[in-house]
Amino acid sequence: MKIGRVNFLLLLFFIFSTIIVFRLVFLQIIGYQYWRALAQGQQKSFVFLQEERGEIFFQGGEKLATNQEVNLLYASPLEIKDIEKTAEELSLILNLEKDIILEKLKKNSYYEVIKKKLSSEEVEKLKQLKLNGIYLSKEKIRYYPFETMACHALGFVGGDGNGQYGIEGFYNDILKGEDKVLEKEIGPGGFLEKNFKIPEKGANLILTLDYNIQFFAEKLLEKAKENLNIEEGEIIVLDPNSGKIFALANFPVFNPNEYSKIENLEIFQNSSIQKVFEPGSVFKPITMAAALDVGKITPQTSYVDKGFVEVSGHKISNYASRVWGEKTMTEVLEKSINTGAIFAQQQIGKEVFLDYLNRFGIFQATGIDLQGENFSENKEFKKGYEVNFATASFGQGIEMTSIQLARAISAIANGGKLIRPYIVDKIVKNDKIVETKTEVQNPAVISKNTASQLTLMLISVIEKGYGKEAKIPGYYIAGKTGTAQVPFTSLKINKRGYSDKTIQSFIGFAPAFDPKFLILVKLYNPQAKTAEYSATPIFKELAKYIIDLWEIPPDYE
Repeated sequence: MKIGRVNFLLLLFFIFSTIIVFRLVFLQIIGYQYWRALAQGQQKSFVFLQEERGEIFFQGGEKLATNQEVNLLYASPLEIKDIEKTAEELSLILNLEKDIILEKLKKNSYYEVIKKKLSSEEVEKLKQLKLNGIYLSKEKIRYYPFETMACHALGFVGGDGNGQYGIEGFYNDILKGEDKVLEKEIGPGGFLEKNFKIPEKGANLILTLDYNIQFFAEKLLEKAKENLNIEEGEIIVLDPNSGKIFALANFPVFNPNEYSKIENLEIFQNSSIQKVFEPGSVFKPITMAAALDVGKITPQTSYVDKGFVEVSGHKISNYASRVWGEKTMTEVLEKSINTGAIFAQQQIGKEVFLDYLNRFGIFQATGIDLQGENFSENKEFKKGYEVNFATASFGQGIEMTSIQLARAISAIANGGKLIRPYIVDKIVKNDKIVETKTEVQNPAVISKNTASQLTLMLISVIEKGYGKEAKIPGYYIAGKTGTAQVPFTSLKINKRGYSDKTIQSFIGFAPAFDPKFLILVKLYNPQAKTAEYSATPIFKELAKYIIDLWEIPPDYE
């Protein structure tokens, strides 16, 4: 009897021991991965975090875009006992809808952002409340110390942490670096314990922009608003030899620190790279360059102007219907004679003219390192009508952006090379520096001889022609004025022809025989008769400033 009981107990012990052993084997060996993951899921939470964004600097080291530390409030909903009461109290302090806060507090999460950019008053009130599961923290946000300065070149960082427009958009991946998922552990008291490494910062960018030139260019546009009542304005300053952009100013401006307050989103557009326009007479040097390069004209070639030309039944007249009589090609540029540009174009024909426009990059993007560059395919012009080619010779009926025009005239200034304009000079990451190199996109736009001839013709525009207001004593300046009517289609008016509004511009480079800079001034509908009285004086003022700033020696006494 006793032996039977002992054997029975031993059997039960053996069975239970076997069950326990098998259970342990299952838990610790067979189901190890499952139970380990379950435990980690209960003890840990994961937070998506972006690396601190890289900073942006002017070429002189002035900080144009940086990161500012601000107060942030977040909740750990799983730690909150009374979410109704918590939401009510937070709503009163933060001036937020209670329902919005409740929606976040009901989530099965250890980390929910309630509000960013807390005021010092809000922070003090929250500290006094001492609510369970509610935490104050710090975060880095994008900050632009110079506010509106170079805003269109910069763009801004949106609420999702990604760059939009300009440099911030184009270089977004480089600036923000790699995103990381960071791990947090729950301690014995239920509080979150930080258990992660601080992620690396994104790359820094050093721009080609010169603080002084950018500042002065923007002030000139502000003055143009006061004196000429411009609706919009642009100034581009670049090195025609390398493509480095020293200034890219647009008017009107916005503050990227407060981009969310802007209602008219069109103000974010960078007109210099995103808005096409008909350039008018600043385009005539390109027509002359084509005719000179194929040897169909010389600077001294003459023709007789009757005040108009008839092309395919269309009468095309000079500005103010003026009749000039016999004039050379140099005088055509000096006096900006439309019929003279048509004469030059007709000497080379449509196919050759089209080929040279393609060489000068009129039908392609420049490749500038800014987000959202636009360009026109010029479909209407390319239909091949004689009248379209005639008007295009003096910049009417053909579209381009300001940066395309600046690149094209740079090819005349630098001896015939089509270069890519760029705005970021260096990318700095972990003490490694990557420098941007000059990129020649089409080395055979025109010959050096053609470029030299045309430079002399453009100097004559300043010395004897309508560009006299750009003359700086002691220096040879090469440049051209342009006053173009704005077509109704650009104003979104379903009507053929041109409005009374004008775009007045001046483009030039100096010193003419060894160019250090090229400037394009473009004013939208200034209250002035022609560019001679609006854009040209602005060019002179800026050119004189740069010459003094860089201490460029004079060409003559």
